[in-house]
Amino acid sequence: MSEANINDRPLIEIKNLKQYFNINMGMFRSKPLKAVDDVSFTINKKETLGLVGESGCGKTTVGRTILHLYKPTAGEVFYDGRLIKTKADIKEFRKKATMVFQDPYSSLNPRMTVSDIIGEPLDIHRMYSGKKEREEKILELMGRVGLNSEHASRYAHEFSGGQRQRIGIARALAVNPDFIVCDEPVSALDVSIQAQVINMFDELQEMLGLTYLFIAHDLLVVRHISDRIAVMYLGKIVELASADEVYGRPLHPYSKSLISAVPVPDPKKARANERIILKGDIPSPLNAPSGCPFRTRCQYAAEQCAQSMPDFKEIEKGHFVACHRVEQIN
Repeated sequence: MSEANINDRPLIEIKNLKQYFNINMGMFRSKPLKAVDDVSFTINKKETLGLVGESGCGKTTVGRTILHLYKPTAGEVFYDGRLIKTKADIKEFRKKATMVFQDPYSSLNPRMTVSDIIGEPLDIHRMYSGKKEREEKILELMGRVGLNSEHASRYAHEFSGGQRQRIGIARALAVNPDFIVCDEPVSALDVSIQAQVINMFDELQEMLGLTYLFIAHDLLVVRHISDRIAVMYLGKIVELASADEVYGRPLHPYSKSLISAVPVPDPKKARANERIILKGDIPSPLNAPSGCPFRTRCQYAAEQCAQSMPDFKEIEKGHFVACHRVEQIN
């Protein structure tokens, strides 16, 4: 393969990924909860793909399944063109792919010092030759995320939420990864701290050439950091395009509703901006509607929408939508 082709190849490629959990229904019966149902996308090197949707739509499960924290029910995960399948593949992949978790309060071990929390991935993968090198790496990582060296011997509960998340980010950076799944990394933080952490993600990407899958439900945060955005609903991706396209010209009815709810700082524009209120509640993934999962809340739903799931197809260059009636409603 030529160098040009290698550079054009996506870093992460997800094909028909499914993650079903068997739920016990009593009387020796179980039913699959389809948390992720036939999802496909790619993430290019040094790109940030934002993944948005309501709580319970399967965003976090996508991130965890990519990293094989959950064994995929079906589908394939490729890293830099290589299929991740065997235990050896997963172990190697984990040196290149890590995760920053949502809750900085519960994702850090309260019995470990900051130094040991950040050093744990180094220990697991034996990424140092001696105690001195380990200590130097930990202090370098702390400096990179804006923590002082005197913080090293303290415990996680002694820090604020923003500082704890910095510890979590330093831990994720310890193995010198290429790809990081950021699972709602700022949703538990104050707004002023959110901006600092988001800017730090930007700076780290610039400095280290990182690739992100950035999972969030706050659309303003996602727009700020993402190159492209994927919109997820009930285990399926319904729209995928550049951040500007999804914001400026959403084509799927669900995306339109999400974007209409984003606050606009200009009062004149805010008054002119018509809010699209969805009817009903999001259905349970245990009892998902037939055909298009969004049809029970969609004002444009037709008979065809109940009969079959629309194909996820490219409507315009780089703009993918799963909707039977996309041409009629736009």
